[in-house]
Amino acid sequence: MTAHIAPTTRTPSDLTRVLPPADPLREVLHNEVHARPPARIRLPALVVYVAVLNEGITREQEWQHLRQLPGQDELALAQLHGNFLRLRFANHTLKWERHTEFTRYSIVQALPGHVLQSGDEAELLRSLVVDPAWLAAIPGRTVAAITMAMINGDVDDVPAMRATAEPWFEGRETVVSMLGIKRSCVFTDFHLRESGFERLLVVSPANTSELRSGRTSQRLLELETYRLMALRGLPVAKDISAMLTESEAQLAAITARMENAEASDQDLLTQLIHLAARVEKATSEHMYRFSATRAYSGLVEQRIEQLRESAIPGTQMVGEFLLKRLSPAMATVQATAQRLGSLSQRIERASALLRTRVDIATETQNQMLLEKLTKGQELQLRLQSTVEGLSIAAIAYYVISLVLYGGKAAKAIGLPVNPEMLAGAMIPLVLLAIWWGIRQIHKKLHAEAH
Repeated sequence: MTAHIAPTTRTPSDLTRVLPPADPLREVLHNEVHARPPARIRLPALVVYVAVLNEGITREQEWQHLRQLPGQDELALAQLHGNFLRLRFANHTLKWERHTEFTRYSIVQALPGHVLQSGDEAELLRSLVVDPAWLAAIPGRTVAAITMAMINGDVDDVPAMRATAEPWFEGRETVVSMLGIKRSCVFTDFHLRESGFERLLVVSPANTSELRSGRTSQRLLELETYRLMALRGLPVAKDISAMLTESEAQLAAITARMENAEASDQDLLTQLIHLAARVEKATSEHMYRFSATRAYSGLVEQRIEQLRESAIPGTQMVGEFLLKRLSPAMATVQATAQRLGSLSQRIERASALLRTRVDIATETQNQMLLEKLTKGQELQLRLQSTVEGLSIAAIAYYVISLVLYGGKAAKAIGLPVNPEMLAGAMIPLVLLAIWWGIRQIHKKLHAEAH
């Protein structure tokens, strides 16, 4: 007979002790997948999108601006700490997203009647659910602004879609792409209106879900934003191109002068330090921009791939149009970044070469100085030997003088002593004693030195 074990009832507090202690970042990193969920958009809809650079703009300033919207007096600053906020109103939604360099504001509202047919910009702005003055007061500097109409339609009927798009784009030529397996069709002319907005038109079948419409909207808006952010590196690359050309020529001149042995090392070092500081300043100021450009370019390519475009005969696709114009700019930025890095490495190699030259010159000077010191020591030894010889004679002279005076003193008191003969007899003994004493001193000093 099989025994059955009754399940143990666990309280919620028991469940929290099933796993080891959680890493402090686990919940934050886990919830990142839900950080920016796409909106659900019910067609027909109008999406008003503004992206602004947020350099120098605090989260508190953006919070204060959001509180100016109707009914948002009680909006808490803590709600903006997650870098994403969706505010729901009676007939529209507003989405706020803060990124590293820019902040995005997206308003989704019902598509106003007759706006699509007329294409009139003033009428469009008057029909917005938010005051245009509120848009103009958004903290930051505009980097992208789009009004996107999203409607239901037959994506197989290309002439009908073109007829719908013509007034919206004021008769301008457009680029068109089928998205997915004929799930949507997007039109755009990449033209900035007087208001600063550009326009998109998305036509989707009637059975398109709200979530799919939201994802399509998000990808298209991100595509244009990341394209413009990627292009911010192009003016920088063009601005420093002349500086790089001048610096490369200066480095070549400095390197050529190194071959001349008569060139002043101090002068070369001064010029090289000035050049290195100039290039390092450019690197510190612009390398982040070049790195960001590569990252944004990668995001543009990723969003184009996610659109899964297919062409309509006789028209150019949106992704194809963008890449043909973006790729040369990205190549220029990449080449400039590589050129800047290469120049920095070449300056470093030139500095190492100059240090080697200085080290060799210093070693030669040290060797010459050592030879002079050696000769000086030899001369000093010779001089010392001479002085020692003279010292022996001087000491012997004083000792013999003392002996002579001693002999005279002895003779004066009546002793039978001849002072001169005594002094003469003592000379060899005194010289020998002094020589032996000096030699013992030398031996002792030599032993202590070793």
